Amino acid sequence: MTDFNRRQWLANLGLGALALQNPAWADAAWPNKPLRLVVPFAPGGSSEIVARAVAAEMSKGLGQNVYVDNKPGGAGNSAMQEVANSTDEHTFILGHIGTLAVNPYIFPKLPYDAQRDFVPVTLLSKVPSLYVVHPDLPVKNLTEFVAYAKKNPGQMNYGTAGNGSAGHLAFEYLKMATETFVVHVPYKGTGPMLTDLMAGRLQASAVGAPALIQFIKAGKLRCIATGSSTRLAQLPDVPTVAEQGYKGFEMTQWYGLLAPSKWAKANVARLEAEAIKAAHGTIMKDKLSIDSALSVGNTAAEFEAFIKTEQARWKVVIARAQIKPEGI
Repeated sequence: MTDFNRRQWLANLGLGALALQNPAWADAAWPNKPLRLVVPFAPGGSSEIVARAVAAEMSKGLGQNVYVDNKPGGAGNSAMQEVANSTDEHTFILGHIGTLAVNPYIFPKLPYDAQRDFVPVTLLSKVPSLYVVHPDLPVKNLTEFVAYAKKNPGQMNYGTAGNGSAGHLAFEYLKMATETFVVHVPYKGTGPMLTDLMAGRLQASAVGAPALIQFIKAGKLRCIATGSSTRLAQLPDVPTVAEQGYKGFEMTQWYGLLAPSKWAKANVARLEAEAIKAAHGTIMKDKLSIDSALSVGNTAAEFEAFIKTEQARWKVVIARAQIKPEGI
């Protein structure tokens, strides 16, 4: 071996050792094509607003376009299964209260395992649930709504994005707290449900604030209570559920990023760093705050702990409300 070849061999050996010490060096070319952020719901809900906000900002830091792909159906299970089985390391998913903290307790068997098949990346956003009614319903606040529901048990319908969705949980939680009976009508997504609610084919719903603010301000829907712990700046005249006699009541939806567990750790770490940077950035914060959504952006470890806490919380509510997926 010549002196030049020996020096080149030693240099290559040194670079290999550095790559082992710092896995980020091992796949420095990642991402090498556009990334697909799968949203397991139909367009038109809070999930799409959060996903598009973070995708736009992450595209800047990753140097590749991050595009949103809505894949509704099956309470999010189909999309979760598809992403869990993906192998291109450029497909990840928007996880949410339904797919991570509800579905494991309402389906006897899932096509994915939330702990085994995915790794948490970051909790992106918390979204207060708003309780709304059609303007023709003769109620102005939650107190009047409860009185009307008790006077007319089973005569009102409330719509949701589907069985086990965040809206389903939110309204069942309210029914438990207020001891009322309102009939659940599941839809395949928030968008089509809101269409029927504003048309008067439904009387009430609980939906994340980003998807509702514009319709409330336009007078197409009436907000009777917020699920937040304090009043929202965008709706200062609307009291919380807790303020209207149900102390300690709080209901927020949440959204976070997940990557398939088979991804290289270095790639997950880079995705985490860019997602956190996006969530902490002024642009995303401002976009979400317009619709009363809170941008979070915590670490993967913190998000993992949060998911476990939420699973324990909603397991109890699901059992008490006997929430079942459609067809079971």
